[in-house]
Amino acid sequence: MSCPRCAAQVRPPDLMHTEWRCDNCGDVHPFHVAEHIGPEIIESALRQPSPEHMPLWCPWPLPAGWMVTGVGWAGDDRSGVRATALSCSGPDPLGGGPADLVLIAEQPGVGLGTRFAGIPGIDPGYLIAEALGDGGGRPGPHAKIKAGGHPTPLWCVKSPEDRSAYVSEAKGMWLYAVAWPASAGYFLAEHVVLHDLSEGIPPELVYGAPSPYLHGRV
Repeated sequence: MSCPRCAAQVRPPDLMHTEWRCDNCGDVHPFHVAEHIGPEIIESALRQPSPEHMPLWCPWPLPAGWMVTGVGWAGDDRSGVRATALSCSGPDPLGGGPADLVLIAEQPGVGLGTRFAGIPGIDPGYLIAEALGDGGGRPGPHAKIKAGGHPTPLWCVKSPEDRSAYVSEAKGMWLYAVAWPASAGYFLAEHVVLHDLSEGIPPELVYGAPSPYLHGRV
């Protein structure tokens, strides 16, 4: 388990503290990443208790050559799941090697999405405001997908040069899509449809080797 905001180790609750805590970030919802991936692992992640429905987003159908490569969640038995993460890997849509995509759904205040996006703060609202522009001009979204059957705009936010990060809202939660390398963000221009795996795991889903980004590189 790690801190959802900075990836540092976390301390469990004790006689003096009722919450998991990080020496850097204070009280947090601990982030768990399953060591392996497969349908039974996803089913186990979906069985974690949650105070309200938490979507687990997955591109479906997966583009040619893409596979699901990891799953994670933030929360504990007492507070329940407050964020989910799923990683996919496949060929870079612009060519030149492998690409990785991490999709995160989270409640406000968790900070998992900003960690993977490499952006400051806990929630991305101010970055969406910047992306929308100041004054009278309000440019349209940078990408359009479908999430849970609904048209969903995505805004590209400032992130480190090694990745591209898009942010939106779906099912009342923040939605992050973070891609490595940065050129892999063009994946989101290919009429992507996100399916909530809590509503059913497609038996045709393909699984691959664990994503290095979900499993510790970020």
